[in-house]
Amino acid sequence: MKQSKALELVKAQLTDRRYEHTVGVMETAVQLAQTYGADMKKAELAAIFHDYAKFRPKEEMKQLLIEEQMDERLLHFHHELWHAPVGAFLVQKEVGIMDEEVLSAIRWHTTGRPGMTQLEKIIYLADYIEPGRRFPGVDDVRALAPLHLEKAVLAAVKNSILFLIGKQQPVFPVTIDTYNDFIQNGDDG
Repeated sequence: MKQSKALELVKAQLTDRRYEHTVGVMETAVQLAQTYGADMKKAELAAIFHDYAKFRPKEEMKQLLIEEQMDERLLHFHHELWHAPVGAFLVQKEVGIMDEEVLSAIRWHTTGRPGMTQLEKIIYLADYIEPGRRFPGVDDVRALAPLHLEKAVLAAVKNSILFLIGKQQPVFPVTIDTYNDFIQNGDDG
């Protein structure tokens, strides 16, 4: 799928601000893919569609989580996590993207997962560090991103967990598992 067509499809699903974020994620993902020798077209496509379901009604997302037998633990956590697995499903169903690597990168871009693929790491990280992001710690992760992919993703996961803990919010178990996987398997470099 051509970039212009993909952007046109996703723009119809997003607010102007979220579309700007998506373009930033796309540019960042392509740059990371180039740096780390990953498939730049797959990175571009996954980045463009990563927030495809972001503004779907909560009830629609909840229904799809249940009907499609996605991880129902998500229902007990903040609804901001839902758009990733629901988005992967809808991108396949509505847009016709069948590439499992691309769909998986969309599916895991909010929580991460143990054993993340290179493309999953790139999309997770690009979403975290795109140029429009402004929050404590993001500049440190940005500086690390072109030097060491695994260390940068681990830093992003750790910062996300600490942010939630600081707000006394629950942390989705798969995100904790992601952190543990990086630490226990030496993916932190």
